Amino acid sequence: MLGPAHAATAMVRDGDTIQVGDVTYHLDGIDAPELDQMCIDDHADPWSCGIDARDRLSKLIGGRAVHCDDLGADKTFRTRHAGICRVDGDTASLNRQLVREGLAASIEPAIRLHLNDDAAAARADNKGLWSGCFVAPLDFRTGKRDGALVGAACRADRDREIRAMLFPEDLAMPPSCSIKGKFAVRARVTGNLGIYHLQGCSSYAGLTRPDRWFCSEDDARAAGFRRAYNCRASRGK
Repeated sequence: MLGPAHAATAMVRDGDTIQVGDVTYHLDGIDAPELDQMCIDDHADPWSCGIDARDRLSKLIGGRAVHCDDLGADKTFRTRHAGICRVDGDTASLNRQLVREGLAASIEPAIRLHLNDDAAAARADNKGLWSGCFVAPLDFRTGKRDGALVGAACRADRDREIRAMLFPEDLAMPPSCSIKGKFAVRARVTGNLGIYHLQGCSSYAGLTRPDRWFCSEDDARAAGFRRAYNCRASRGK
């Protein structure tokens, strides 16, 4: 059952996540690349697709008020609500616009949303992500390096080289996203995927090849990472 629609100026967190007031919404039914995720463009060059997806979402909003139907707790992203969000003056939801532009894949359809046709059309027209080569954001988030490669620029005879570009050993830090994440089997004891390290952690400097980068502790927790036990207490992050 839908909750009330909230309207306010939104803060864009990533390509499918916005904060409206005190609530952070994952745009339901879609999955966009993470901020630290790399893709390959139609020229076979590395592409910061997660940054571009976030920037495009910001442009779609353009400083206008955003209305979100609250669907309750998101089933995938901790600390997030699922939402169907629209901008004043637009008939199509942000969820649908991002899928139509090929900057997000459709996942489990949201209530009142039927995005599979939009996703199929974007893929057939080689729009956005589909013009290049990428792994599903879920595979990137979970470190599944052998997941399916999708997109018009994927080549079976370059599988190893492409995966090395999509999962680089030295993953570049997105601007202002300095929290390091590392997949860890021991974290699964507490139901997590990995551990995150703040600059105040004694382990921070020694972690030279993080698997993920996060912009805030909330982002890290939403992705299923817990704070390293050698970190000092956070200060309101």
